[in-house]
Amino acid sequence: MSAFAEEDVVKRWESEQASLRQQVVEEDTEEWQRSLNFSGLERVGGVDLSFIKGDDVNACAQLVVLSYPDLEVLYEDSQMVTLTAPYIAGFLAFRETPCLLDALQRLEKSQPALLPQVVLVDGNGLFHYREFGLACHLGVLSGLPCVGVAKNLLQVQGVAKDNEHQSQIAALQKGGDSFPLTAASGKVLGKALRSSDSSSKPVYVSVGHKISLDTAVRLTHSCCRYRVPEPIRQVHKHTHTHTHKQTDAHIKSL
Repeated sequence: MSAFAEEDVVKRWESEQASLRQQVVEEDTEEWQRSLNFSGLERVGGVDLSFIKGDDVNACAQLVVLSYPDLEVLYEDSQMVTLTAPYIAGFLAFRETPCLLDALQRLEKSQPALLPQVVLVDGNGLFHYREFGLACHLGVLSGLPCVGVAKNLLQVQGVAKDNEHQSQIAALQKGGDSFPLTAASGKVLGKALRSSDSSSKPVYVSVGHKISLDTAVRLTHSCCRYRVPEPIRQVHKHTHTHTHKQTDAHIKSL
């Protein structure tokens, strides 16, 4: 893509992103969210897009739905997809959201009773350059509550992986402990969460849509058996199995 063409795409996406950003709901909207033990929550989804090594166009779009609070897999959908939108930093959602939205819509059409009541997204929500990451994008377009859970810190809006940040991580004593990720403006964009007693490395939780930050952190912790919350961990597990099969099939066809 030429520099001029990319500039046009960025301008269009910035405008669309700003419009969609106005639709994000940063508070609890569901009854189960107001319950200390999430009474009424029965299905939690996880989504991710995984690429075949050396290929940044063909990917596996994955959706899993787990029971809650047992965290057993109820539904799994893996689809190989070809991405048509270009990769531009800060606009990842424009590449990935359509495939993940398709997976949710397929489930809603085929087995609506299994549609998740909340989706954990492997990525960021409000903790983003323009406060509209993948979890926000998917949440607004699907209408479902969404939570962004990132494994690595996005150094954005004045949040940095500096000595202070490392000291805050070291101060997290047990699973469930967290500290805010505060932008230079003073706005809290998310929280670093120690997700389990056995893992000292945090995950980074932010609001996607239709959930408050405190509830998002509490929910993420309740879904963790290990460092990564189970809906996302199961997505990775199923995705890697599927992409390995696809890679093997491709090699055999050569």
